[in-house]
Amino acid sequence: MSQTMDSKTSDRKWLGLYDRPHRDLREFLERAESLGEVTRVKGASWDLELGALAEIVNHKRSEAPALLFEDITGYPKGFRVLSGSGNSSKRMALMLGFPMPRTAIDVVQAYRDRMKLHKPIPPTTVKHGPILENIDRDENVDLYKFPAPRVHEKDGGRYIGTEDLVIMRDPDEGWVNAATYRVQVHSKNSTGLWMSPGKHGRQIRDKYFKQGRPCPVLVCCGHDPLLFLAAANEIKFGVSEFDYAGGHRGEPFEVIPSEIHGLPMPAHAEIILEGELTEGDLHTEGPFGEFTGYYASPSSEQPVIRVHRVYHRNDPILTLATPMRPPSDMSFGRSIVKSGMIWDAIERAGISGVQAVWCHEAGAMRLFNVISIKQAYAGHAKQVGLVAAGCQAGAYLGRFVVVVDDDVDPTDLFDVVWAMCTRCDPALDIEIIRRMWSGPLDPIIPHGSPVNYSSRGLIDACRPFERIKDFPAVVGATPELRARVAAKFADILNKI
Repeated sequence: MSQTMDSKTSDRKWLGLYDRPHRDLREFLERAESLGEVTRVKGASWDLELGALAEIVNHKRSEAPALLFEDITGYPKGFRVLSGSGNSSKRMALMLGFPMPRTAIDVVQAYRDRMKLHKPIPPTTVKHGPILENIDRDENVDLYKFPAPRVHEKDGGRYIGTEDLVIMRDPDEGWVNAATYRVQVHSKNSTGLWMSPGKHGRQIRDKYFKQGRPCPVLVCCGHDPLLFLAAANEIKFGVSEFDYAGGHRGEPFEVIPSEIHGLPMPAHAEIILEGELTEGDLHTEGPFGEFTGYYASPSSEQPVIRVHRVYHRNDPILTLATPMRPPSDMSFGRSIVKSGMIWDAIERAGISGVQAVWCHEAGAMRLFNVISIKQAYAGHAKQVGLVAAGCQAGAYLGRFVVVVDDDVDPTDLFDVVWAMCTRCDPALDIEIIRRMWSGPLDPIIPHGSPVNYSSRGLIDACRPFERIKDFPAVVGATPELRARVAAKFADILNKI
């Protein structure tokens, strides 16, 4: 990995070189590598080693580097796989065009500030782009030409789509959805596609099937990480992820109509598959180790994508997510975005006083969300908790929402648990909300359940509002005293 530069050099590079959006995944990688954010790995096998290395690296340290796998066993020298494109504060800020962050909350704050002014920017259609450098048609399609990995030991096969975009057009309203769903290689020209009930892609697919029509689909398997940022999170129904990501980019993405179905292909993407789903055309899909840390959805019969076109750049880069027991190569980045989206949702609901939000990696970015507030009135904390649990960004597969005072760092689990233990009366301050939206990836829901409900625990870990003034004072040195003593004994402290 490149050596980490000192802060002054880093700030100069950040401000001097990155004053325009990156052109594509490759330029983003160049910029990230110049900041010491990329590690190159040579000679790994597609069979389990890519996933295992991602697990080892991301369990070893927080905000681990992105891994660029090269010289993959059994594949041409130029074919590469990238893991963890946005899994650090610096890479997320670099991707989104934010200032150099000191902490993860700096990025969350910047994201929340951006959302106050964010306006979607639709893509612009062009005739040419790097994605057209190679086109395999019909009988020449061979998905095994790409180093699609078998990620985990108990997976049902190789997955070409993990950090992907599954692109569909709503048959009634005409808007384009580009979301992340898992795509398993079944044969040289067919894949599985698993989509959780309630997700936008599943709704669009079912519309085609109800009309007795095949569902056209693109699977983009390597692209600008801004597109994955949009695809992997809950965007409002009817808003295209292309438009949402373009709004963050400040410029429209360029797209090219696909040959068969005219679906928009990112012009600077790395690998795109084109085909269609037909009702009743099924194949066993899975199992696949998922982001909750479990094989919660065992193998099942799922619709098949019959692939008729493959578009790819020269020396393509396949983007990889390795969901697992957290932390993973995507959990930190998704925690940042999910935190910003929930913060934005609370403020859009008209509630003030939120100081910070953090969706913990230990909760798989969804199951344990903490909101810090400056209490302004009785019931403030509970109101915040209810909105955080029920908003679009926080509702799916949720579990616990904890609301803490503004003197508690929501990113610090030790701090949060201390507040829960000392400021929360279980009989008065814990609420249960039943029959909330969940899905088959929730390990607590029995496989095959006809409904995907689960409950939410709302924990008010704030000081009781009526006792704020007389609640016992917290023991600890003031910041001024800590700074003075730390400066005086710096030589000793630096050795500890």
